[in-house]
Amino acid sequence: MTNKAVLLAGLAAVASLILAEPVAAQQARSQIRVVGSSTVYPFTTTVAERFAQTGKFKAPIVESTGTGGGMKLFCAGVGTQHPDMTNASRRITKSEFEACVANGVREIVEMKVGFDGIAVALKKGGQQIDLKREDIWLALAARVPQNGQLVDNPYRTWKQVNAALPDWKIEVMGPPPTSGTRDSFVELVMEHGCKAFPEIRAITDRKAQAAACAKIREDGAFIEAGENDNLIVQRLVTGHAGVMGIFGYSFLEENADKLVGARIDGVEPDFETISEGRYPVSRPLFVYAKKAHIGVVPGMKEFMAEYVSDRSMGPGGYLEKKGLVAMPKTELESVRSQVLGLTNLAM
Repeated sequence: MTNKAVLLAGLAAVASLILAEPVAAQQARSQIRVVGSSTVYPFTTTVAERFAQTGKFKAPIVESTGTGGGMKLFCAGVGTQHPDMTNASRRITKSEFEACVANGVREIVEMKVGFDGIAVALKKGGQQIDLKREDIWLALAARVPQNGQLVDNPYRTWKQVNAALPDWKIEVMGPPPTSGTRDSFVELVMEHGCKAFPEIRAITDRKAQAAACAKIREDGAFIEAGENDNLIVQRLVTGHAGVMGIFGYSFLEENADKLVGARIDGVEPDFETISEGRYPVSRPLFVYAKKAHIGVVPGMKEFMAEYVSDRSMGPGGYLEKKGLVAMPKTELESVRSQVLGLTNLAM
């Protein structure tokens, strides 16, 4: 073979590899794959079931990996070896968005799906409890004020935190750091509650102050119970009185015959207080879709349309019956327009 022939053969081989890569990356799966938040999981699963009932597409595969874990999987790259969508119990962060872009996930559609409250719940039948956010911070923070300085948390009972509270051992089950529920709990409860104390306000370094507010004790009073909120519910139901759990309101509503939510700053967690913004520990929920996979994975656009439909997310829709707090009509219409128009997320 001449040198020219060898060169041409080599170029052809390289070209075939270059051309083969996009084809391999674009080979369609027969089902949509969704990862992410355990809080949003039951809502997306319900939409997936209704979507499959149309008979046009297979039911999407929905996995509960936690918000942080879902974002890592979602942002890892483009191609059907990666998830198409991810659920999130908080908005995507700037660093997550930048990780997506760095890995080629440059076009993302953000879908706000409604609102949820974070409940601090306990087994029904005991004493109704009214917690202030500063009480919760004192009970769960790693270091708390004592005699003008921060010390390792000495509190063992709720009564030691606040004399008006029951003399129950502090035992709270909650999500791990990878969970969006944990992120929201830290922001809405811990960071708010700590600001009531002059020792915290006196910390002038913002990072040091944020760390003091957010750090949760690791001596057994707070128990990381994993990403599955149903496991926390089961452990509360079978456990002794006074044990509390932190999870999304929808899980409290589904188990209202067994559990009761503590009042937070005097407000009970329920549909009305969350939708009206009166319950202080409420947050929006999201689903993110990878635009590059639309048209490659069958049914993505149709699934997104089902999610934002009136029968799903509208007032009285099947997601409201599942425990999702619906958005106001004007906001829902705006979200629907952005989703159906495949508007790119801009940070």
